[in-house]
Amino acid sequence: MGVIKYIVDLGPTVMLPLIIFIIGIILKQGVGKSLRSGLTVGIGFVGINLVISLMTENLGDAAKSMADNYNLGLNVIDLGWPGTAPMAWASNLGLIAIPIAILVNIVMLMTKMTKVVNVDVWNIWHIAFTGAIVQVATGSFMWGIVGIVVHAVIIYKLGDIFVPVTENYFDLEGIAMPHGTSAYMGVMAKPIDDLIERIPGLNKITLTPEKIEERLGVFGQPTIVGAILGFAIGLLAKYSIGQAATLAVQMAGVMVLMPMVVKLIMEGLIPISEAARKMLDKRFSGSDFYIGLDCALMLGDPAVVSASMLFVPLTILIAVLLPGNNILPFGDLATIGFFVALAVGVHKGNIFRVLFSGTAIMTMTLWIANQMASLQQALGQEVGLTKAGEQISSMDQAGSPITYLLTKGITLEMGLGFVVIAILYGFCVLYTYAKYKQGKLYVTSN
Repeated sequence: MGVIKYIVDLGPTVMLPLIIFIIGIILKQGVGKSLRSGLTVGIGFVGINLVISLMTENLGDAAKSMADNYNLGLNVIDLGWPGTAPMAWASNLGLIAIPIAILVNIVMLMTKMTKVVNVDVWNIWHIAFTGAIVQVATGSFMWGIVGIVVHAVIIYKLGDIFVPVTENYFDLEGIAMPHGTSAYMGVMAKPIDDLIERIPGLNKITLTPEKIEERLGVFGQPTIVGAILGFAIGLLAKYSIGQAATLAVQMAGVMVLMPMVVKLIMEGLIPISEAARKMLDKRFSGSDFYIGLDCALMLGDPAVVSASMLFVPLTILIAVLLPGNNILPFGDLATIGFFVALAVGVHKGNIFRVLFSGTAIMTMTLWIANQMASLQQALGQEVGLTKAGEQISSMDQAGSPITYLLTKGITLEMGLGFVVIAILYGFCVLYTYAKYKQGKLYVTSN
């Protein structure tokens, strides 16, 4: 367990390359090829972290300035995933979640419940967080283990369900996305997409980066769109013209750099994923397998980046208008792409439709994060990462319907809110699964 803790503490930029290197050796790729794949993936994640930091440090500050300037009166701070993941790992279920999640994955593969072979060990923190919150709520270590197992089963299955989207829209052949907010919030997109398809007029509106560029020429190019959105956010934050212009250039840089670093990661992963599929095909003849990886691979899509920036002010607006909300969106504002990425794929890059599904996603996320705030605060104090009296929560994971429904269901705290979320979310999951089984989750031709 001490070895596992040491590796986890190295962070994803070292942890994932090490895992890729080990897998490469197991797959008989040789030391040289395995090392190259691992390092290439590591370099790509260093690049992604730099780009995300560029957004977090600059876009996040602008978002906070917007909230402060307009006196929103929201007193619970969204820590975001950077502040939440350490809580999950520091809990007494943190490291145990890794072998349990791997075991669940193996059992599901052997029983053909999933085709996802998860190698994204770092993001098991989502599963660990659910277990830790369940344990805090129930006081039971075993109920925490149950939370881990159930969460793992759900997200591996969600990885299967969204393969048509990751392969056909994002061109990530043989790759699944079983982790993070994209996996569990993406189920809201298909019902909304089909509803819009039935509404005359609305079903004809298509707003993709390609359409925007086609109609607006140079002003529709992703770089220019990023600059315009960055400048607009700067003005809303009451920055000076110079500061807003700086933010504009930085966000234009995000639009250019994110696809580059994602491409680098794929360059390292392709040889390993192909070797893994060949080996699995020999062992399990006639079966297709998908490598489970970080949802960051979808962030390079221009429509995802555009939607991410649009939902910075929109999420703050939702926070202001949502009855009973006390959370000030902050830590996760710059990484909203994780929340809406699969929705973008389901809508085939149509940002107009993403406005509807993204609004539903962020509304549900914020409402749930409010209900889970006290439990996250208790967990933070238990692991020594927050102080008594600090008002914190997080949109990422504390705002997860899986964590919320498991925790409240196990503790039998089933009020009206629980019933509404259970019905809405349950319907979205079942509807999306039905479309997946029918082969209609992502239809390549209209």
